[in-house]
Amino acid sequence: MKQEYQDLILQECGAKALRVGDKIQTLWSGYGQIARVHLDGCDRPSVVVKHVMFPKEAEHPGGWNTDLSHMRKVRSYQVETHWYQNYSTNDGCRMPACLAACSYGDEQLIVLEDLDVVGFDQRRTSVRDAEMRACLSWLAHFHGLFLGVVPEGLWPIGTYWHLETRPDELNAMDDAQLKAAAGEIDRILNDCRFKTIVHGDAKLANFCFSGSGQGVAAVDFQYVGGGCGMKDVVYLLEEIEEKQLEKRVPGLLDYYFTELRASVTKQVDFAALEKEWREMFAFAWTDFHRFLLGWMPGHRKINRYTKQLTKEVLRKLKR
Repeated sequence: MKQEYQDLILQECGAKALRVGDKIQTLWSGYGQIARVHLDGCDRPSVVVKHVMFPKEAEHPGGWNTDLSHMRKVRSYQVETHWYQNYSTNDGCRMPACLAACSYGDEQLIVLEDLDVVGFDQRRTSVRDAEMRACLSWLAHFHGLFLGVVPEGLWPIGTYWHLETRPDELNAMDDAQLKAAAGEIDRILNDCRFKTIVHGDAKLANFCFSGSGQGVAAVDFQYVGGGCGMKDVVYLLEEIEEKQLEKRVPGLLDYYFTELRASVTKQVDFAALEKEWREMFAFAWTDFHRFLLGWMPGHRKINRYTKQLTKEVLRKLKR
């Protein structure tokens, strides 16, 4: 790590010395890494540093190495930096505190609170209903907190699969009927009366759990922006195994709306909000399905449940 980066961390954390620890992960397509940095002489034993380094040649696992793809990633890190510097949440939707952020040419550095230190030290690749409910509760409180908030400095429309930012994947689709309907589905979602700020990449890997699994915090806000809260919800629910979707989704969706009701102010017409977003559920699921069909048509999330919802949406559009 460059000395100027170390100096920034020491200064912002009030530490006397630091030691760069293990790499936590490499960023998507080789755009840098996330590492833990251990500190001495301050009240924080460690911080997590997201070090973005824009490569000359990206290594996308799906082969989508285009100028558009690169510019989308560059913008995503700018958005994430702006998010951490200008937005805050509450205990109902915990995220790491941003201690410092800066840009150095083609590199960006974000210094974050180490969630492991404050009790969110567990990760999950699959979850029981209790832990899924914890994630849904996080989303509900997040959506409730930012209901009606204009996403200034963020993506105007959040999520990494938003149609306008994915023309290459749309062109690659073989499903002519869904391809033709993609713009209308996108318009319906964007024209929602009730809009919030969405996380944009609410997968299990971006949630950090407490030891009990009941507490949860979220990370990775590269695709945070405006939109219908159902986009986050369906993306999270798609983590459920295909054979369990029909059985588990209805109850989990009910739970999300129970939590959302508790998180919004009394001035909100919640009955209208719930009615609209429940109607958007299948549209949001189909919207992500559209992206997968172009991006990775053999993906495990393309399944019978998803195809059935897509058929229902296409039938509605024909009426």
